[in-house]
Amino acid sequence: MSDPQAATVPGEASPATGTAGPETPDARQPVRLAASLDGPRDAPVLVLGNSLGSTRELWEPQLPALGEHFRLLRYEHRGHGGSPAPPGPYTIAGLGADVLRLLDDFGVEHASYCGVSLGGMLGMWLAANAPGRIDTLALCCTTARFPDTDLWVQRAAAVRAGGLPPISAQVVGRWFTPAFAARFPSVPAGFIATLDSVDPEGYAGCCDAIAGMDLRAALARITAPTLVISGAEDPSTPPWHGAVIARGTAGSRLAVIRGAAHLANVSNPAEMTAALSAHLLAMASPRWG
Repeated sequence: MSDPQAATVPGEASPATGTAGPETPDARQPVRLAASLDGPRDAPVLVLGNSLGSTRELWEPQLPALGEHFRLLRYEHRGHGGSPAPPGPYTIAGLGADVLRLLDDFGVEHASYCGVSLGGMLGMWLAANAPGRIDTLALCCTTARFPDTDLWVQRAAAVRAGGLPPISAQVVGRWFTPAFAARFPSVPAGFIATLDSVDPEGYAGCCDAIAGMDLRAALARITAPTLVISGAEDPSTPPWHGAVIARGTAGSRLAVIRGAAHLANVSNPAEMTAALSAHLLAMASPRWG
């Protein structure tokens, strides 16, 4: 997908790439995230939120289909893909405020939002706390709360002490089923390399945010049409997490993708893309639907 008129933030991006650059980090304020906005200027905007430890490349399987109908705003979490990593801890509210600043920086008044894992957690926060900014919501392989928050506290401490390479293979091993990893070994290998490149403080700060997160009460405030997608074989956020979100969000719908683990959009791209397209286009402008 190419766009000769990709939008930029004045003074912060190259007109050729449409990529907003980071600035001096300060965890007490929303930070300017590395991001790109691609697609026809008059198309509705769709924000794509990544999972923890991944970058914008996560969405490559969906770009051709979604890019036909939407202007795609992809961003990097703190410490990922060139975004700044102020000293933690972070909060979900703080990370969500980063995305609101991103929308402001690009002059986007409202948009649809689709997020995987941590990206989905931010989608819930945004839709509950800034409902006028979120038109349609898709939440993929995510949760409103983890029952074992100590795991995230311990992971944050481990990453601050020893970096990401000691844990990256184990973490990515939960993102794909053993059968998929055996058939396509280069895919998890690529995600391991990406995870190793993430700033340890940015990653640990995001772990702190997840540890302190409980969005269950916020679900009732979500008014955007919502699709929840779970991977049937996801060990990180199994389908019951998606069911909790769907039950708590009025008018939402739950879809479970068979044979998929945590990164269902990568391992099962056809099913994921079809589900996302049907949901998002049903709410889009008639011209772009």
